Amino acid sequence: MLLATALSLALAQAPPPLTTVSEQSGWTRTGRYPEVESLCRAFPKAYPGKVRCDTFGTTPEGRPMLALVASADGTLTPAANSKKNRPVVFFQGGIHAGEIDGKDAGFALLRDILSGKTLPGVLKGVTAVFVPVFNVDGHERFGHNNRPNQVGPEEMGWRVTSQNLNLNRDYAKAESPEMVALLRYLHSWDALVYADLHVTDGAKFEPDVAVGIEPQKSGPESLRPLGVKLRQELFQELETQGHQPLEFYPSFLQDDDPTSGFAYGVPPPRFSHAYAAAYHRFGVLVETHSWKPYAERVKATRDVVAGLLRLVARDGAGMMSAVKAADAEAQSGKVRDVVVAWKNTPQSHPIAFRGYAYERGASDVSGQTWIRYDDSKPQVWTVPYFDKVEPALTVSIPSGGYLVPPSHAAWVAQKLTTHGLRFQRLSRPTPATDVEVFRATEAKWSPQSNEGRQTLSVKGAWEKQTQSLSAGALYVPTAQPGVEMVAHLLEPSAPDSLLAWGFFNAHFEQKEYIEDYVLEPFARELLARDATVKAEWDAKLKDPAFAKDPRARLRFFYERHPARDTQHRVYPILRTATAPTGLTAGR
Repeated sequence: MLLATALSLALAQAPPPLTTVSEQSGWTRTGRYPEVESLCRAFPKAYPGKVRCDTFGTTPEGRPMLALVASADGTLTPAANSKKNRPVVFFQGGIHAGEIDGKDAGFALLRDILSGKTLPGVLKGVTAVFVPVFNVDGHERFGHNNRPNQVGPEEMGWRVTSQNLNLNRDYAKAESPEMVALLRYLHSWDALVYADLHVTDGAKFEPDVAVGIEPQKSGPESLRPLGVKLRQELFQELETQGHQPLEFYPSFLQDDDPTSGFAYGVPPPRFSHAYAAAYHRFGVLVETHSWKPYAERVKATRDVVAGLLRLVARDGAGMMSAVKAADAEAQSGKVRDVVVAWKNTPQSHPIAFRGYAYERGASDVSGQTWIRYDDSKPQVWTVPYFDKVEPALTVSIPSGGYLVPPSHAAWVAQKLTTHGLRFQRLSRPTPATDVEVFRATEAKWSPQSNEGRQTLSVKGAWEKQTQSLSAGALYVPTAQPGVEMVAHLLEPSAPDSLLAWGFFNAHFEQKEYIEDYVLEPFARELLARDATVKAEWDAKLKDPAFAKDPRARLRFFYERHPARDTQHRVYPILRTATAPTGLTAGR
């Protein structure tokens, strides 16, 4: 009798099924990754035929990368979803594993949707794909002090991966194993909306969540009104729920100076929401405010994702129609110019921003100005907001496509496949083909590495030449839905190009030399017999910096020597106006 009573009490006190550690703790803690694994197995058992637990990759430390797929009618694979032409909302937590709101919000929201507690019927109109933790190894670097500028949970994961890479800088270069797995999974679903769930760093203020959406000010013009509509209706819903949403990331233009104001930013595709927009899909960056309590942040994240699911279930058919039209235009080859970088205009207007009283003064510790907030005293700041953007760099792309030589074909093919881009292979050599070659007149490396890479910026121009093409080369057509991403990756001046990330650095390093004692007599002979060179030399000597630089003076003659390296500073990828002959399937 006593045993039965004890068992009854234990069952009565047990948490409901699928309740997270976070909920059980009153939103003071978050669970470790084994909880994610356990819940991923438990959801399909609790809701058979409506949920699938996917393993889509393995981390460098050997942990499974997991996703939950949910729909009302068992549409739980990319193929089944494509057949039904149903919109997909793909949302992920823990790309920065200390910013873990999305994991706990997503589990609770999905459970309540599947049980009918909230958003009844929404999964009839949309398929939800949820990655609880993207940076799994970073999640397990668990500690109390990983986010000192964040209120809760008590312990959390680490910002970067076990390879010390920041996944939210890795979308374009796709270098980490985690990113390769995630992108291949994401492209298999062809998600209409891709939401990346974060927590801010930075100042203290009242607004509790920022939601950046593109296309709004960038991307295909036909999709921008839909992005604006999505944001406006989502914000109306959030405001009725007591939130104070922002359309921009709340980072001051000058560190620790609220008077400098804010700007609406359009990032390059190394970031998640810009990456989605490059494919004519809707990228959503969610940033809850780090100084809000964990329970409030999880609630804000949950409400944003719930709003996205509801709006896409309602409007997804129209959004997908517009997306397919943008894809079709790109597929037809009509896209001839691609904006690869954006900037803010000098125009601003004042906004009333709800912050707190603060003081700024000289620090006797650092010797610089520091700021002190008094969050017991709400204060409305009037600050400038720079919300107008314009293209900073636009590239004209070839009417045909890009050619990748066999020497780089293997690894570039892997990148293109990861990014869901189409390419073909040359099955036989092709002689005397008209191409464009990019020769850099200036190449500058970063003084220190960025994400483990020494980045490179170049200046130069494409030149028309005639070259033979080798069998095994790749042909990447610009007439494809992902044309914007093709330009971002393969145009050398693009800030997130493979060249910019340092994948072609060896081609910009001088490998062969001529000794000075050989150049000295050659210079004299050349000046004596070539009047044109003599005139160029005399003109260069009028430049004092050149005249005083022995290396520059000798380089003038090296560049005119028949033994010079004609491939130095030549980008190995070519452009062509027409597809070459002898192509076979690549992808």
